[in-house]
Formats: sequence, C-alpha cells, structure tokens
Amino acid sequence: MEADGKNLRRGWTTGTCAAAASKAACLALVSGKFPDMVEVTLPGGQRPSFALALEERGDGFARAGIVKDAGDDPDVTHGALIISTIRRGVRGSGITFKAGKGVGTVTRPGLPLAVGEPAINPVPRKMIAEAIAEVAGGEADFEVEISVADGEKIAEKTLNGRLGILGGISILGTTGIVIPFSCSAWIHSIWRGIDVARAAGLTHVAGSTGNTSEKAVQTHHGLPEIALIDMGDFVGGMLKYLRDHPVPKVTIAGGVAKMTKLAQGMLDVHSKRGLADLEALAKVAAEAGADAGLVQRIATANTVSQAFGLAGESGLALGDRIATLAWTTAARALKDPAISLEILVFDREGRLAGQTPFTPSDHSEPLSA
Repeated sequence: MEADGKNLRRGWTTGTCAAAASKAACLALVSGKFPDMVEVTLPGGQRPSFALALEERGDGFARAGIVKDAGDDPDVTHGALIISTIRRGVRGSGITFKAGKGVGTVTRPGLPLAVGEPAINPVPRKMIAEAIAEVAGGEADFEVEISVADGEKIAEKTLNGRLGILGGISILGTTGIVIPFSCSAWIHSIWRGIDVARAAGLTHVAGSTGNTSEKAVQTHHGLPEIALIDMGDFVGGMLKYLRDHPVPKVTIAGGVAKMTKLAQGMLDVHSKRGLADLEALAKVAAEAGADAGLVQRIATANTVSQAFGLAGESGLALGDRIATLAWTTAARALKDPAISLEILVFDREGRLAGQTPFTPSDHSEPLSA
C-alpha cells in the first residue's frame, strides 16, 4: 500500500504471531521436532509463513516464539517476542488458554472476554485453535499459554490498564494483518472503553482529543478514570458507537484547534483531514460581536490558538460560540433524546475557554447556559 507517495509494508497482528507460535510448539510436542518455517491460515484465507525466534522442549511441554513484525505501522508491539507454550490438556477439555508472563488478564466486565480470562481475543483464539487442529485434529486437548517478552512494560503504552486488563498486553487482531497507520486499533479501543464504562453502570463518559483536555475534563467533572475515553481525533467514531450503545451523558472535550474543526463540521479532527479554516473562524467571531479590526486579525492569525488569544484580549467569548457550533456537529451524529451532550473547549494550559450545557442530542441547538 502507499501513503504520502511511499510504499508501506503491512505486518502481522499479535494474534497471527501467537497462532503461528502455537502451531510450531504443537508440532514439536507431537513429533519431537520444530519446523524450519511455520504457516498459518488467516481469517481471509491467506497463508503467511514465519521463522521461529525461540525453540524449547521440556518435560511435557514445547515452546516456540515469533518476533512480531508490524510492517511500517508505528505499533508499540512491533519487535515483541510472542511466545506459545503448549501442554497436553485434560481429556475432553479441548483447547484451553492461559495468560503467561506479559499477557494481561481481564478484570472488568464489558469486554468480549469474561472477567478472569486471559486477554487473548476471540479471533486470535479461533486462529490458534485452527492452527493446532492442522497438526493434531479438531478434537485434540491442549493447554495454550501465551506470553510476551516485556509485555508488562509494553502494556504501559496502551489503554489496557484503563480497560481493566492487568499484567500485560492483549493478543489482538481480526484479520491477522496490520495495515500501516490504520485507525482500526484506536477505534476499537474507543469502543471497548465505552463497553467497560457501560458494564460498570456509569451514566457519564467524556471523550477527549488529548492529554490536556482529558485531565481538564476529569477535574472539571470529578470523573473516575474508567469514564474517560481517549477518542483522539476520532470524534465521529466515538459518537456513532454511542448512538448504538448509549450512555445518558456524554462530554466532548478538546483543545481550541480541534474543537474549531468540529465546529466547522469535521468529525475526524486529525490535521491530515484538513486544517481549521481561519477565515471561517473570523466570520464566527463577527457573528459573536467582534469588530472589523478583530475579525481581520483573526482571519490572518498564524494559528487557531493565536486567534483565540486575540479574541480573549478583546473580551470576546469566542470559545462559547465554537462550543455551540461543535455541539451542533456532534449532536447530528447522535440524534438521541436519551443522550445529553456537552462540549468543553480548553486552552493549552487546560483552562476552560468555552462550553455548552448538557442538552438532549435530538435538539437543534444546545440550551442556553
């Protein structure tokens, strides 16, 4: 695939690596010999092959490891050693799973796995079972222990702790393939965060575009960490999921630049999707009561942040107007009388720069403060 004129290499998910390592370990346990290369079938029918980075046999077990190659995707698990240890299982038990060192355990409801289960997602479990079946048949009984070298440290760079997955990373993947710079992993983490909050009975969640706005909204409302959704640039991805999985109160919090983009109708507020329109912002300022001189200075400002600074110096409540317009964009994605929506706009220091009150999202505009 290509991006910005460059050919980008695809990679393999942790689930694919775990399946390949499990097949190799099972082959060694059954036959006494590790394969030179191991091939697995992906959900789409592709059959990639992998070299082994670790081979070990002992009393009643075989262990194999594969280094994850995420291609050109900036994945925190790129280069991680994914290890599978296979042991014979109790007769009639089928394939059972165990979290080894560096793989997390589910501690909160709301995820696709039960509390207490190793964080090996459903598709990787199916891939592992199918890979073992290629070696030993579909009725075989094995215990599969997946571990990840330095998995606990890697997990610190993920949202697992917030989701209640403790002790390491998750073994993930739905297609088996990592597509460079895709939004899929982030969108799915947003969805799982909402699921966990709903399962905990929370009635208020807050999606934030970054660390500053997340800390600010948590302080503003006194929210527990589990209520905080790291939506990043994917405002639309969060709202569309909430439309089908509602929570009574939803706050969208962000900095002035990204909230201005939301106000201008963009549900994906990444800089690559387009910059905030300063001339349009100047028109909003005029509607909010700015004089001609201020309107001109805002239109020719270098950044949205500078434009907000100019408005603030003139005593213009530009943030509230941007919050109102952002609310209108976000509400269109929800349109649910049972979901009340609030917008909070923060500056770079985390100070509140604009807001709307909670208003049912089927309204045409937010209520007056």
